[in-house]
Amino acid sequence: MTQPRSLAAASLLLVAVVGTGLVAAQDPPPRKSSYMPVVPKEPFASVLKRMSGEKAGVVQKHKSLLGERYDLGDRPAGDAKMFRGKAVQGGVRAKLPAGVTWDQLTAMTPAQIREKGAWPLGFLPLPHPNHPEGGMLFPQFHIDEIKKQEARDLQRFDLDFDLPDHLLPEFPAPIFLITRTDLGDVSQGRQLTIDNFMEIFDGILNPKQLEGLRLLLTPFPQQQFNQTEDRRTARPSRGVACLDCHANGHTNASTHLVGDIRPQEFRRRIDTPSLRGVNIQRLFGSQRALKTVEDFTEFEQRAAYFDGDPVIATKKGVNVLERASQVHFMAEFQELLDFPPAPKLGIDGKLDPALASPAEMRGQEVFFGKGTCSTCHVPPYYTDNTMHNLRLERFYKPQTIAGRVTSGDGPIKTFPLRGIKESPPYLNDGRLLTLDDAVEFFNLVLQTKLSAEEKKDLVAFLKAL
Repeated sequence: MTQPRSLAAASLLLVAVVGTGLVAAQDPPPRKSSYMPVVPKEPFASVLKRMSGEKAGVVQKHKSLLGERYDLGDRPAGDAKMFRGKAVQGGVRAKLPAGVTWDQLTAMTPAQIREKGAWPLGFLPLPHPNHPEGGMLFPQFHIDEIKKQEARDLQRFDLDFDLPDHLLPEFPAPIFLITRTDLGDVSQGRQLTIDNFMEIFDGILNPKQLEGLRLLLTPFPQQQFNQTEDRRTARPSRGVACLDCHANGHTNASTHLVGDIRPQEFRRRIDTPSLRGVNIQRLFGSQRALKTVEDFTEFEQRAAYFDGDPVIATKKGVNVLERASQVHFMAEFQELLDFPPAPKLGIDGKLDPALASPAEMRGQEVFFGKGTCSTCHVPPYYTDNTMHNLRLERFYKPQTIAGRVTSGDGPIKTFPLRGIKESPPYLNDGRLLTLDDAVEFFNLVLQTKLSAEEKKDLVAFLKAL
């Protein structure tokens, strides 16, 4: 057969082949690239105007999503406060589907919950306030304090932080050091910044540790906060510091999207974990399983800051840390951060019966018994330093919500529970707003069928850790 010499001839040949019942080869659908565009196709002035104008609608849409999922009211538990006096919020905040009770859910199998669509919306993965866009996002109280102290603006022109302040950790957070337990909270009630760290810590830390702290407080370019035209701040930005999210070595619940998953709709929201107690941890990152805090420190600034894209990182001004000194110094300070005091715990990490309340003692019994919590959360720090897959996809069908695909999370690091009442919200993406939510969630996931009284006692125990 001669080769067709024109487009018309090729079309006739294709018709002839199809007419014989043979299927012509088709090009596969285009796959999304893992790489972000390096050169923006829209001028910055246009982006600023467009996204600023869209902001109110984006914020309202996400606010409606949160309202469908949660009771966001300010309802303190009344029986517990954080170290500096902020109220711990109480009650289950995830809303149930219409006509379903918690007892009914507990009686169902995962397959039944999935088939009936009865899984609470608040227990589904929590999207970023603008999931297709993503990026670092800070609570307003942190933005205001950094602007006041450093004249550095962390305000994005396209988004605001989504969860109310009363559901977040106290700010400024106290700072405890394993090397100077006699000092208690060394923060003096202040937010640690590049402007005041020497005043607060000189004479307490050695020179290496002070240098590590300086680097942790130094702003460096990041994906949304940089000096290029591809940013989300009105003015060119000096960037962000490690302790902008891990405020005072703890957390202010800043959020972001993980940098190690593609495509965008499968990326997961991150609730910033506390750095307290990293000295006893052996895995770092909620899912990456980095083996040292040095790995974590270097990875964050060289990769996570720029969504895992080294080309974009180079363009925006990546801070290449020197491993043998700078990374080591930064890690050394992080490994000094201690958990808050827990006066009711003995040296084995369990309650002292002479100090604990009856409810706390009953809760401890549930924790180590029927609740099976201690299978993963082992005392004295209540972690097993490994990862576990909860297989939450047993409970719901895949769906896309606000640009986020509700796929399974896979293995997640067992975070320590010491001082847990100080760091709401909970789970790797912050979808669980209170300890009551966490207990109700794991009662379903682990199918432990706890009674209402057992769940209440378990929350009391967690507040004592």
